[in-house]
Amino acid sequence: MSGGRDVIDQHHEPERAEPAQPDDQERDQVASTLGESLAKAARNSGMGQLVDGETPTGTALMAALGGVRGLLETILPGLVFLILFTFTQNVPLSIGISVAVAVVFTVVRIVGKTPVTQALAGLIVVGISAILALITGRGEDNFILGIWLNAAYAAALLASILVRWPLIGLAAGYLMGDGLAWRSVKSKFRVMQALTFLWFLLFAVRLLVQVPLYFAHTDAATSALALTKLLLGVPLYAPLLLITWFVVKKQFPQKPQSPAQKPQGPKPQGNSAG
Repeated sequence: MSGGRDVIDQHHEPERAEPAQPDDQERDQVASTLGESLAKAARNSGMGQLVDGETPTGTALMAALGGVRGLLETILPGLVFLILFTFTQNVPLSIGISVAVAVVFTVVRIVGKTPVTQALAGLIVVGISAILALITGRGEDNFILGIWLNAAYAAALLASILVRWPLIGLAAGYLMGDGLAWRSVKSKFRVMQALTFLWFLLFAVRLLVQVPLYFAHTDAATSALALTKLLLGVPLYAPLLLITWFVVKKQFPQKPQSPAQKPQGPKPQGNSAG
């Protein structure tokens, strides 16, 4: 009888969570480090202003996109190349003036003692792309680095979805102060997977459009490649950024601060009107 009782007792014994294995702890540590880095990058890029606000104001959205100057730094070098190459088919001229525009933006930031990270990063990409195109003498090679970058972003996003650690979820979790807790909530996890897939689609669409144009190896295709790079840049990125903001704010509502948590300003010294 005691043997039967033992069987019954074992059957009704509540399940206990197994202690975290070393591999799981190491995996979580890597995910935490990556999530914190992504969140920090998002805040430094101006996206923090968009996240902190209750509604996406035009000023906050513009800041998230880099401001007016940031948009010009992103768009103008490519636009200059597009116009010059379309009318002249002169690779050195088109690339040279495009690089010069990027250099001017960087110098202006340095002289004005404003953050140069975005301008410098853009200048490096423009410079490397220009060198590749000048070496080969083909205008389409001015875009090969961008194509490879899009492929890398798409691959990283897709891989994160397949391994069930969506990159947008990692960034949003730490940006909103939730850490990795969202992974234990099925609804949040699915939404973060879906958001990450949308960002994957952004880069995949760019590749689907630009890669065939690159391999066409014609001047008309090169001009079309320059045009599609502009059209599939900010006009595609900005709406997706807004969608991401709405979804993230819905999934990670900010808890109201208690009076004790709210920062206390200096006490008024009297009626200023008197």
